[in-house]
Amino acid sequence: QCDLTGWWKNDLGSKMQVFKVENDGTFSGEYHTAVSSAKKPPQPSSLVGSQHLDEDGQCTFGFTVNWKKFSDSTAVFVGQCFDGDDGKEVLHTSWLLREKVDSQTDDWKATR
Repeated sequence: QCDLTGWWKNDLGSKMQVFKVENDGTFSGEYHTAVSSAKKPPQPSSLVGSQHLDEDGQCTFGFTVNWKKFSDSTAVFVGQCFDGDDGKEVLHTSWLLREKVDSQTDDWKATR
């Protein structure tokens, strides 16, 4: 069973801490990004998510991070947990980031 509880680090040096996964799969935590295009320095930001609990342990999950402490943006991540070659759990994720824009005509550049 994949246990998301604890610290995770990605290839760019960002870190995430999942505090506890509840019995229904919901969880919360903090994301510490190492990369940002915001003018203010990054700060730890809260995250909330849900994990699909299944029998083979290679669960899918998703979570949202609100960067409100230093940016006008929100990110969503989706992924799956795998057993790595070294026996450690590995998360593979994809993300979308939505930045605030000033007008509807600028909508085209708001999502990465």
